[in-house]
Amino acid sequence: MFYKVSVSFHKDYVKIKDDHIEIGIMVKPIQGKANVMIIKQIAKHLGIPKSRVRIVAGEKSQDKVIEVMQ
Repeated sequence: MFYKVSVSFHKDYVKIKDDHIEIGIMVKPIQGKANVMIIKQIAKHLGIPKSRVRIVAGEKSQDKVIEVMQ
């Protein structure tokens, strides 16, 4: 399943509604660290392994598309 993801910084939360995820992280977007944290938090929130979550678009943007593999 694909989700549109909106990222904000300086907050720590995950909200999922239909095919949209709003996520807040405390990590700065330097050298891909924010993307790693986004994957980790979404996987934890959904109760699945990190290997089943991947960013398919928007790696350098606050608006991303992720895929959650079943």
